[in-house]
Amino acid sequence: MQKEFAALTETAGWLDLSARSRLCLLGEDAASFLHGQVTNDITGLAPFTGCYATLVDTKGKMQSDLLAYRLAEEILIDFEPGYAGAVQSRLEKFIITEDVEIADAAPHFAHFTVQGPEAYAVMEALGMPVPEEKLAVAKAEDSYVINQPRLGASGFDLFVPVDEAEAIRHSLSKQAVNCSEATFEKTRVLATIPRFGVDLTEAHLPPEGGLEERAISYAKGCYIGQEVIARIRTYGQVRRVLRGLRLEGAASVGDEIFYGEKSVGKISSVVSNPDFALGLIAREANEIGTKLRVGEVEAAVVTLPFERFEEDTQ
Repeated sequence: MQKEFAALTETAGWLDLSARSRLCLLGEDAASFLHGQVTNDITGLAPFTGCYATLVDTKGKMQSDLLAYRLAEEILIDFEPGYAGAVQSRLEKFIITEDVEIADAAPHFAHFTVQGPEAYAVMEALGMPVPEEKLAVAKAEDSYVINQPRLGASGFDLFVPVDEAEAIRHSLSKQAVNCSEATFEKTRVLATIPRFGVDLTEAHLPPEGGLEERAISYAKGCYIGQEVIARIRTYGQVRRVLRGLRLEGAASVGDEIFYGEKSVGKISSVVSNPDFALGLIAREANEIGTKLRVGEVEAAVVTLPFERFEEDTQ
C-alpha cells in the first residue's frame, strides 16, 4: 500500500472505476429535466463541461451525489456503485411529458481514473487529449477524457468503449502504478473528501457534508428539495458538519465521538498510519482544534471538508 499511496500523492496512480454507476440522459429536454432534479446548474453548462451535484428528496435529504457532464447529444452522470437502479427510478418517476430517455451506460463504457501530481504527463504519454479546465471533457474518437481531480490534487477520468478496456489497462500499467481501492480510499479520507453511502447517506443534508460550494447553486430555478436547502442557507446552520479527526490511536467505523461526556457524532471513515478519521460532528464541538475522545483514544478536529490532512498538524 505504501508504494500505491506514494503514487497517488507524489507521482501518479490509476484505478479501474468500472464498478461505479453511470447513466446517460438523451432527448431534447435532457438538460432542462435534469436541471429540475439536482442541486446544481445543468442548463448553464457549456457543451463538454460538467459539474458536481446532489440529488435530494422533498425534505432535502440526499439520494445520491453525482457528476454530470454535458456531451454533444447526451448528458452522462457518474455516481457511486450500486445506486444505478435507484437513481434511474427516481428520475424516471418525474418524467411526464418531457422528451427524455435514460439509459444505463455501464454495459457500454469502462471507467478508469488516473490521479496524482503527474497525472497530466501520464495522459500525454497515452496520447490522449488533456482538457485543461476542471470538469472539462475532451473526446478522443469514441472515448472521453475528463479533468477530474478525485483526490483533491490533479487527476483525469477516462470513459472508453468496453472492447477497448483491456488495451487501456495495459497502457496505463506501463505509465502509472495500478492502485487498490483500499489505497484510493485512504487517500480520499486523508483529503477529507466525503463519500456518499459511507460518510453521507439518505439521512443527511448536503450542507452537512460541506457540499455547498461544490454541489449547490443558489441562483438556479426550482428543483425538488430546493425550498429546504434554501431555508438552511437563509435561516440557520445544520446541526452537524463533516470534519477530519486526528486520532492518538486506533479506532473503528461506528465508534462514538465524545466532547467531554457528551456524544457528538460517530466515525464514518477511518485509516491508520497515520490514524485519522472522518465523522459528522455536532456544531458545538466541530471547531478546528477542539479536543475530543473516541472511546479511550484522544482526538482533535483538524480539517474542514475537502482539506488535506497534514501529519504534523497540531
